Amino acid sequence: MGYGFGGFLLVVGLVLALAVTDSVNGVDLTTVGWIMAAVGLVLIAITAVTWNNGRRSRAVQTVTHPDGTQTVRENRSNNL
Repeated sequence: MGYGFGGFLLVVGLVLALAVTDSVNGVDLTTVGWIMAAVGLVLIAITAVTWNNGRRSRAVQTVTHPDGTQTVRENRSNNL
């Protein structure tokens, strides 16, 4: 799932919430539409956050000195 499915849910949800005037017994299409639109927005936001985290890289280097002490150096980079 990702941007495509989130966008699909958002569009279908907004169409159901704002444009459909038909009714189904026992189902409020407006409420279903708003729920689908909200889930689509959340899915788009989660996809954006998780894909952004994957673009970062990290390298850790440990150096042992002759006296037995260690130095740890961490390099982080944002690959934008």
